[in-house]
Amino acid sequence: MSAVPESHYTIEEYLARERGAPHKSEFYRGQIFAMSGGTPRHNTISVNLLASLRGRLRGTPCRPYNSDQRIRIPANGLSTYLDVSVVCGELQLDAQDRDAIVNPRVMFEVLSKSSESYDRGKKFDLYRQLETLREYILVAQDESQVERFVRQEDGSWLLTVFKGLEVVLELTSLACVLPLSEIYEDVKFGPEEPLPG
Repeated sequence: MSAVPESHYTIEEYLARERGAPHKSEFYRGQIFAMSGGTPRHNTISVNLLASLRGRLRGTPCRPYNSDQRIRIPANGLSTYLDVSVVCGELQLDAQDRDAIVNPRVMFEVLSKSSESYDRGKKFDLYRQLETLREYILVAQDESQVERFVRQEDGSWLLTVFKGLEVVLELTSLACVLPLSEIYEDVKFGPEEPLPG
């Protein structure tokens, strides 16, 4: 989680707060955790992913969602937001949270210094409890590198690393590929420029 939690809440209290909140928060085990906003580079990568996926999935039963779409994991109670998620087939909503989907097939997180260890560790552990999840994708923002975790028949996860702008990311569960050159279009690596002032 990305911040110090505030008190103890029910899911109903979380949802009431979330509907009127100026920023997004995660909910887990009665705790609400404020989520930090993304940098321009982070947002560029997220938009590139969404645009590439939208184009390639048009005409299929799969559709991508941006970071405003809440995901809920009924098995462990986590409510959170991903950078990009893809649902195939009929959209399934959580029984308690009718704005949250519970059946993503592919989940993307653009890594940042503040959340990388959480995205790789505890959050991925919680995500794996989604029965519909087939691929979990971690996208670096300081270099052209994408890590793909694919659920195997025995329940284990196989990691493949895709590195370099000339490489294509294979999304086997979506039957499509995304060139890393598209994912990183308009991205300049190196230190992020501070805002003036």
